[in-house]
Amino acid sequence: MSGASVIPVVSAMTPVGLADVLGQAALQTRVDRKYVVPVHALPDLLDRLTAYAQVLEIDGERSFRYESVYFDTPLLASYHCAAYRRRRRFKVRTRTYLDSAQCWLEVKISGARGSITKHRLPYQPQHRATVDPGRAFVDEALVREAVAPAAGSSLGPVLVTGYRRTTLLLPATASRVTIDTGLTWQDGDLVLRLPDLAVVETKTGSAATQADRLLWRAGLRPVRISKYATGLAALRPDLPDSPWRRTLRRHFQGGFAPVGTAPTTTPHRSVQEASCV
Repeated sequence: MSGASVIPVVSAMTPVGLADVLGQAALQTRVDRKYVVPVHALPDLLDRLTAYAQVLEIDGERSFRYESVYFDTPLLASYHCAAYRRRRRFKVRTRTYLDSAQCWLEVKISGARGSITKHRLPYQPQHRATVDPGRAFVDEALVREAVAPAAGSSLGPVLVTGYRRTTLLLPATASRVTIDTGLTWQDGDLVLRLPDLAVVETKTGSAATQADRLLWRAGLRPVRISKYATGLAALRPDLPDSPWRRTLRRHFQGGFAPVGTAPTTTPHRSVQEASCV
């Protein structure tokens, strides 16, 4: 199966609309567990999940293109908070749903016991490479969560990521599973592509999901991986990388390409927005 899409495998699943996904498992405050899974192992995993899962479908589509632009201070305060495992960490990004031309400015806060809180603001896609129009929102969210870079710090674009996402709803546990394939990272003139790997993420209130248990039985365990921090560490080997060193050595070797095939894509047709997933 190609990493570009998992649609052939999820075609047998019951479809579910965005409103139902958000109504049952919005999970703006949640616990995330992340796994790096070989693309060739996805069909068996998804087949075993069919009895427990429904798949997000919008306008007949079950796989959606995402682009995220991550912002940081000149001294990479967000990155270093993650690298040194600070208890309270922040991440600022724009996320663009390329198939619907919808965009959000997001502030993610990592807190105690792995909890994640996300603050989101509708954003203009043409502004996705800058936080300037939404800087007041970013500052207010960071102050509210008692986490912030140094006063007066600028926030500039540092890394662009791209991938395809399929989202599953597990109604019995009011949780979600996201499956990201076609993974790319761009930092300046360097692009990293990992077409043979998928990032599978379970998003739950606290307890493990059926997907977690299936992954465990397959010998896969949660790994430390952040699309921003791990990707930037792979592209900038001079940065501290202790939390993700094992993941980097096992999964991020090779895959570098010239910038001529950059992941950045212009959003196009207008369909219902695939937000919050």
